[in-house]
Amino acid sequence: MMLPAERQTSRASPDGPKGRSGAQAPVLNARYFVYILASGRNGTLYVGLTNNLCRRLDEHREGVASKFSAKCGVTRPVYFEPHEEIDAARGREYRLKRWRRSWKPALIEEQNPDWSDLSEMIDV
Repeated sequence: MMLPAERQTSRASPDGPKGRSGAQAPVLNARYFVYILASGRNGTLYVGLTNNLCRRLDEHREGVASKFSAKCGVTRPVYFEPHEEIDAARGREYRLKRWRRSWKPALIEEQNPDWSDLSEMIDV
């Protein structure tokens, strides 16, 4: 698997798969969350941002959160990271959405090597 270069390109993020969030373990009492949903291991991915992770995951499961996630069956939370500031969360979401597809599984597997459904951890 080819990981991102240290320099920024038009499609690449300078953050690479590890990012700059500094979060090693998810903290559920954060104000904002950037999250990744998957249809299955190495399946379709959805990157989103919310201030209420439990509510947003319920909305995805009910098919009302996003037309894309409803159409593609993307409802399994496989990655999330906390942010205290909305600007930092928006910036991180923006960068992740522009990452190459091959970089996102590497990020997910840093915290969740088996692509387990994190719903129980999130208490949904």
